[in-house]
Amino acid sequence: MLLQPVWSFLLGHLSLLRSPFFPVFFSLSVYLTFCLPFLLLDLLSCRWNLVRRYKLQSQSSVSWASVRNCLALTLYNHLIFIFPLTVLNWYLRPVLLPLEAPPLPHLLAQVLVCLLLFDFQSFIWHLAHHKVPWLYRTFHKLHHTYTSTSALTAEYSGAWETLSLGLFAAANPLLLGCHPLTEMVFFIVNIWLSVEDHCGYDLPWATHRLIPFGLYGGSRHHDLHHLKSKYNYAPYFTHWDRLAGTLYMED
Repeated sequence: MLLQPVWSFLLGHLSLLRSPFFPVFFSLSVYLTFCLPFLLLDLLSCRWNLVRRYKLQSQSSVSWASVRNCLALTLYNHLIFIFPLTVLNWYLRPVLLPLEAPPLPHLLAQVLVCLLLFDFQSFIWHLAHHKVPWLYRTFHKLHHTYTSTSALTAEYSGAWETLSLGLFAAANPLLLGCHPLTEMVFFIVNIWLSVEDHCGYDLPWATHRLIPFGLYGGSRHHDLHHLKSKYNYAPYFTHWDRLAGTLYMED
């Protein structure tokens, strides 16, 4: 099995995987690691036109104050809200780790299904929080503080938004009965796509350029949402916005 060496290596760190601290450590470390290259691009874009040409909003720049604010809120949400819930989940639902890895095709198929489910759930959540003024003012407006997106704005949101979208992401692998390795890969892919959505760059290797026929929105799609908040509610794929008549794409 192709994935068995990877899974066996992870099982060699059993005490870490079973720790109540692991989910928060895993989530934060993956998120900040994915944000780091884009923060470096933000620094370089101030000096190099070669980098700045790929910015979706070329006139904008990322301030250290915004970096500090985004980091502070992300850490606050993880420590005050997510960590207690992961400890409770660890206490009520002991971690069971099988010895065998999942087959690669099975893992890839389940990761894709998890992404499609999360995309639909997030679309409905996002649409509701824009169409109902009270929901927008109370819960979602904070995320729209920055009309120009940057990587760290991906998790610039209040407790309700962080926890509800996190619940969707956590519940889907459970509903599908995914292997723990599949669950980890889904979390990694989901975090990467969320960071890339908010990165503020239209890079030649971006996901929306790799997936054909306009099926995937990506950073251009989501940056337009922050500029024109009546469009582009799905986080990743474009089919739900097409069906709802809320898709907006610039040529």
